[in-house]
Amino acid sequence: MSGHVKNMCPQLTISQAARTLLSLLLAIDSVSAGVVCRKQPCGSSLQRSLKLTKLIHKESVDLLKTYVSQGDMSELFCQMSINNVPDPNISGLDPSERMLSIYSHCKAFLPHLKRVTEQQTDLQPPSSSLLSKLSTAHNRTNGLANQINCIYQTLFPNLPIPPEPVDGPTSVPPSQNVFQQKVYGCVVLKRFKEFLSRVTRELRTLKSQVCTRRTTFADTNALF
Repeated sequence: MSGHVKNMCPQLTISQAARTLLSLLLAIDSVSAGVVCRKQPCGSSLQRSLKLTKLIHKESVDLLKTYVSQGDMSELFCQMSINNVPDPNISGLDPSERMLSIYSHCKAFLPHLKRVTEQQTDLQPPSSSLLSKLSTAHNRTNGLANQINCIYQTLFPNLPIPPEPVDGPTSVPPSQNVFQQKVYGCVVLKRFKEFLSRVTRELRTLKSQVCTRRTTFADTNALF
């Protein structure tokens, strides 16, 4: 097992060379996914994403419990470090960088959630509640990424922020045996839950920082 489970915890780090790339990808994602970004007040758009994040986090807690309850799983497996599974920590020094970090992490988790779903499809009956919960987590996370995309474009339309690298070490693993699949899925779902917990706190902070600043700036301009 040591050959497959490594004591590594890759982190998505800021890359100067990827500045323009992710800004372009944000715009391309909106077009290709048919996402229409409507201008909304700063507070209401962030509050909407915060509510969705809370919902996904609540469901992720239940999802992890359901996953661990399948077969002979132990929660100790969820604490193992596996190469290429996204790190749950959000990076960045200012609000725009941290918002891009949230977006990049959402996109990084999507292929892993999809892979876990595919693996469990081979192990679970079609009526399994686990499969339904995994599918819901994937779809909601994709929706959250689209919302963060729109918020970033609205708040920072012309700002070339150094983003998280989209080509970081988060590729899905090759073929695995059943035990390796169980460990991999458990680690993915645990880090996913931890990431959502961090996003909840981060969006609260961003709302107080960014929206307050924009409101103050607008009020000042109205005086002239």
